[in-house]
Amino acid sequence: MSATVLVVDDEETARLVISDFLRNRGYEVLEAGTMAEARKYIAQGVTDIIILDVRLPDGYGPNLLNETALLPMRPQVIIITAHGEISMAVEAMKNGAQDFIEKPLDLLELEKSVKRAEEVVSMRRELNHLHTSKEGLDEFIIGSSPAMQSVVSLARRASDACVSVLITGPTGSGKEVLANYIHKTGPRANKPFIDVNCPAIPATMFETELFGHEAGSFTNATHRKLGLMEVADGGVLFLDEIASMPLELQAKLLRAIEERSFRRLGGTNLIKVDVQIIAASNRNLKEMMANNTFREDLYYRLKVVDLDLPPLAQRTEDIPELVGLFLRKYNLNMGSNITDVTERAMNALMAYDWPGNIRELRHVIERAVLLCDDAAIDLNHLPPEIVNSTAAKR
Repeated sequence: MSATVLVVDDEETARLVISDFLRNRGYEVLEAGTMAEARKYIAQGVTDIIILDVRLPDGYGPNLLNETALLPMRPQVIIITAHGEISMAVEAMKNGAQDFIEKPLDLLELEKSVKRAEEVVSMRRELNHLHTSKEGLDEFIIGSSPAMQSVVSLARRASDACVSVLITGPTGSGKEVLANYIHKTGPRANKPFIDVNCPAIPATMFETELFGHEAGSFTNATHRKLGLMEVADGGVLFLDEIASMPLELQAKLLRAIEERSFRRLGGTNLIKVDVQIIAASNRNLKEMMANNTFREDLYYRLKVVDLDLPPLAQRTEDIPELVGLFLRKYNLNMGSNITDVTERAMNALMAYDWPGNIRELRHVIERAVLLCDDAAIDLNHLPPEIVNSTAAKR
């Protein structure tokens, strides 16, 4: 994560020493010699951590704690105190300061304090930006089919190694669920999982969504915006339906993956990140490469591990397990107590072609639980297309 630290101190030498020390450790650093200058940076929303002197030419430093109290992303404040001001520092911590450090400053002690503040900033970023998955690990069924056993075995290796993964498969086959599985079973499980729905992002907004922008970088950019790649630092960035990504941005994404760094739109500072990329597509990327609509170099960079999810019609032996999973889920959600599926209903489910794959099966079971007043789901609780398809195959 690249945190931005605002150093507020009217003593120029002290300010420069702190600023240079933190820049050398990878932080973005802003400087202010007065309360007024500090307020300008805070108003722009560009500050994550404030190192704040108490006595400033135009005011009492800790007053900034009250001024920032209602900000949605309140900066973490570290107070710099002189000898004899400990009681004041303790009072400042009651008002929201994260820490205080006495003069003369021990820079290594300051670094420890900044790192503690950075952990809080990282957590807040994740909570503020995290795109929670619609389907969690509790909805992931490995199944007994050889195809799924092979996919999950390879997924576990990719999870442990934290390498880039490309997941392909038809709509509704569980690509997002598999991406969640890789995240939650790997060493990044306690770090962010940022889900980027590529088709939902307008082409003109893609760069700022992925890489962020600085205040003033374009019209109406009044505040700094963190990109989703920066928010995902330390964790997983899931690029769902990556085939929708504009060609120009594909080149920038490739560069960011290879260099593990990027610049925000309108920015000059290099933002370093450690992100595992998982991409998914229901389109034939090789055909798109042949048509020059998807970059070949990005394709091979993403598919360090290639996971191809089979359609549900090719793994029908997994259907009973999936039905049991969805039945338990919707029993709980709807307060039902359905304990079984009749043999003829299960046969119908097994014989159906499932053009909508697992997503369609989930909706069918949800509907059946809603309609069923008995102990078991039967044919009359299933949609006509499933019942009619089964009858036509006899």
